[in-house]
Amino acid sequence: MNINKGVASPSSPPTALRLRILLSIPDAERAAFISPETRTALSELGDITEIAPAELQSLDAFAAAAADKDAFITAWGFPRLDAEHLAAAPNLKCVVHAASSLHALVSDTFWAAGIPISQAGAAMAPAVAELSLTFTLNLLRRVHLLDHSLRTGASWDDARNVSRAREISGARIGVVGASRTGRRYIDACLALGAKVSVCDPYIPAGDPLAAHSATLHDLLAGSDVVAIHAPATPETEGLIGAAELALLPDGAALVNTARSTIVDMEALYKEVHSGRIDAALDVFDQEPLPTDNPWRSLPNVLLTPHLGGATVDSRRRAGAIVVDELRRYISGEPLEHALTRTDLERMG
Repeated sequence: MNINKGVASPSSPPTALRLRILLSIPDAERAAFISPETRTALSELGDITEIAPAELQSLDAFAAAAADKDAFITAWGFPRLDAEHLAAAPNLKCVVHAASSLHALVSDTFWAAGIPISQAGAAMAPAVAELSLTFTLNLLRRVHLLDHSLRTGASWDDARNVSRAREISGARIGVVGASRTGRRYIDACLALGAKVSVCDPYIPAGDPLAAHSATLHDLLAGSDVVAIHAPATPETEGLIGAAELALLPDGAALVNTARSTIVDMEALYKEVHSGRIDAALDVFDQEPLPTDNPWRSLPNVLLTPHLGGATVDSRRRAGAIVVDELRRYISGEPLEHALTRTDLERMG
């Protein structure tokens, strides 16, 4: 006798037409993700309870909010879905993460429960790729050095006395990581006439990027600009250290909008501080970056405070993905942006 007959499994859509949804995005970001139009669309799918992640940090508070909910919409700071938290949410059937990385959210117990989960990282790929391209163009055109010279009192002639600018057309661009962000960046560089090489051991046979494939050694030694678009995994940690950075030609530049752990930041600082190469960084080993951090004083770097994926447009796209994923779940369709444990092992 099947004692589970008629009982929905965690991965089955609820029999009710409306979901009971816990929407938990930090206050500072909620309006960016959940526009009035997105909120209206969500309300058509279910009944929404909004509680900021900061208010769910105690297990009691989490249980009070989550006990009857069918679906979670999460972002940064949401409690880790471990055994205790899953026990406090016995009706949970679906999770949609409005941000990208799931590492802090999921646990072994979560994967064992078979609850479907998806994330909206695809919404950020165009924004991060665009910042990487912006960095690339600025470095090639020497904008960072020219701006610094004029702002710090250099004479007109001294400000103009920098190494001659390059155009991206014909420039040698090396890309470490054929991620979805990396692919957007590559497409943009190719469209502007750059000569692109890519290092990624997971480019499948028959992929158009295979024609641009290069070893890490050759890519570093033969690029005017190297852009990092690999995920932060044990395999990529420290991938580019002092020996690899030494391969870069004099006057080259490194762009990192991915994760700082991929590059030995101390070794990179030494190279940039010497003036041999330039850099543009959106990510750092220590965030927030302290006001007295030595990176802040270098004239030949561009720095942004880890906002590559945070545009008005990317947040709106993420909200639209959240709505579409829940709509797919209700209708019994596969989630377009679903992730498995195996997927996560190769993602940052």
